[in-house]
Amino acid sequence: MNISVILSEIDGGDDERVEKLLQKYNTENSHTFSFDHKEADVRIKLCQGLLTVLRRSSRPLCQSTCLETMRILSRDKSVLGPVATRKGILTLVGLARIRALGDDGVPFEDAQSGEEERVVVEALKCLCNVVFNSVAAQEAGADVQLAEGLCARLHTLSSAHHEVGLFSLRLLFLLSALRTDVRCTLRKEAGALRLLTDVLERTLDVRWVGPYEVAPPDPDAPPISLENNDRAMEALKALFNITMSDSSDEDNEHQLRLVVGIMRHLLMLKTHTEEKTEEAHSHAINLLSNLPVQCLDVLIDVPVQGGLEKYGGKNLDVVQVLLDFMEKRMDKGSNYKEGLTPVLSLMTESARYHREIRRCLKTQVLPPLKDVNERPEIGCTVRNKLVRLMTHIDMAVKQGAAEFLFVLCKESVDNLLKYTGYGNAAGLLMARGLLAGGRGETEYSSDEDSDTEEYKSAKPFINPITGHIEHPMPNPMDEMTEEQKEYEAQKLAHMIDELSRTELIRPMGVRKDGTLAPLGETIHGCCPTPSDSDSD
Repeated sequence: MNISVILSEIDGGDDERVEKLLQKYNTENSHTFSFDHKEADVRIKLCQGLLTVLRRSSRPLCQSTCLETMRILSRDKSVLGPVATRKGILTLVGLARIRALGDDGVPFEDAQSGEEERVVVEALKCLCNVVFNSVAAQEAGADVQLAEGLCARLHTLSSAHHEVGLFSLRLLFLLSALRTDVRCTLRKEAGALRLLTDVLERTLDVRWVGPYEVAPPDPDAPPISLENNDRAMEALKALFNITMSDSSDEDNEHQLRLVVGIMRHLLMLKTHTEEKTEEAHSHAINLLSNLPVQCLDVLIDVPVQGGLEKYGGKNLDVVQVLLDFMEKRMDKGSNYKEGLTPVLSLMTESARYHREIRRCLKTQVLPPLKDVNERPEIGCTVRNKLVRLMTHIDMAVKQGAAEFLFVLCKESVDNLLKYTGYGNAAGLLMARGLLAGGRGETEYSSDEDSDTEEYKSAKPFINPITGHIEHPMPNPMDEMTEEQKEYEAQKLAHMIDELSRTELIRPMGVRKDGTLAPLGETIHGCCPTPSDSDSD
């Protein structure tokens, strides 16, 4: 499609003709749009022309067609100049029916037809693309208080308008991710924490049965719908950004505990597909990792749903969900840093400060040792998988796995070595300054670990480096003849001689003072010290 033809029609003011040409352009480029740098100037002019049509046309179909074209063009960062201005952003904001600073447009609630709602959705999609791809657009959006306008909309928006809500939340997520000042404003002034909590309550059909306890999901109820799941994910991502800043404000602790209660509810829910369920659980875990650790007692303090006596009457169902999620991510064998480290961090901090969570995880991950014939990293148990990660190439993954096991051992070096072996634990111990043994800084309860009889009987024979019983290897020289031994000795001497000639190795001797010197300078393995030979 020749863009020059479209531009000529725009200049001529025939919006109906422009609409038909743009529909053809959108069909051709919706999936195959390529960024030809030679045509960048022409596409910039087209963006400017689209803004002209959007400002003068009142026909919803023409507006939505122009916005669809702009959404396609906005994938190219180099053509966003005309749009990424205060005037350009306000044009899109007005079409999205958002009340922003300097905009007197009609609010969305007054939209009547499906065509008008389509314009709103396309304008929101354009804003998402433009804000994501342009720093100038991010600054303009902050300048016109776009995030505050989105919050005002979400306060009153009906769930019947799914796409409007979905892309409003997505735009709020992008603004809070890309602008720290917007993030702080949303947290302190716009009440976004409470707003997004309310969105989650409505989307997930939360029913409170206690101060921070949500009624358990009905086992006969259908899974959460895909639409509700999508909106909840966008709200969770926005909440993650907002809670990245300091969360220690006492005024917000009640609200944060409500969030933890909702996250527990979400972790117990199922969606239509296993993939969507895992995605929902992943976002919930990421958000929980941001929250103050003292609020995480809400995860297990659910009196109406009941608990277990051995864990002080606490309900540990959600801990098992976290453990299953962690093991599933380990079994995937890839993307450990993004997929595994958040849940490791969450369980580590939960176990460090909440005794019942630590005891439950210890029972599952580090049960009493019985069979110590295999190395700790060999096998298919959760412990084996975590020990293997302790020597992973990625530092964050390695430290996360080691720290988790260390906390389950109540930061006791002896206990950690018992379960992992010194070789696997050396990296953590060196980083913590505990190579000589001892404990970490955190104080734990005084309940003692009990060793099994099998472990006690095998303990004297365990190699502390490898963490398992090493059976003596046969001496290969026992079955050699004297001629074979002499041949191997000569072969070894020849190899050493070759290496020394090429200076890959240098045979050394010891001086009287214990320092080393090249073997040629020594006499019977010793040589004079520098002080003996110096004339001064």
